[in-house]
Amino acid sequence: MSNLIRRDPLDDLFRGFFVRPVEFESQAEAPVVKMDVKEQEKNYLVHAEIPGVKKEDIHVSVDGAVVSISAERREEKDVKEGERVLRTERYFGKVSRSFQLAQEIDEAQVTAKYADGVLELTLPKKAATQARKITVQ
Repeated sequence: MSNLIRRDPLDDLFRGFFVRPVEFESQAEAPVVKMDVKEQEKNYLVHAEIPGVKKEDIHVSVDGAVVSISAERREEKDVKEGERVLRTERYFGKVSRSFQLAQEIDEAQVTAKYADGVLELTLPKKAATQARKITVQ
């Protein structure tokens, strides 16, 4: 004798609808340098989040109107005797971000401060050069 199975089409429609899929990550994703950029009358002010990095491992370069920030977080292997690592989720490696501003920066006057995981850059605007009128001889 065959078994009859009664199916409701709505059961198929909602099957798995309320269950969140499980994601397995093989590696931690590289973090993104998140930042706020503000324009003031004579300079730009940048606050960039770079937590867990030593200030010696942060590098800032300015080329005209392009600003580049890079940082490296090194893995600290300080497993003591009798300990074993059960899980590691923190990211170790290099991150970088570049962006372009509307006006060129005076590289000689740039200041940088790093405290509590936030890099603060003050980027003075370069004085606009006036167009020079040339007389034709």
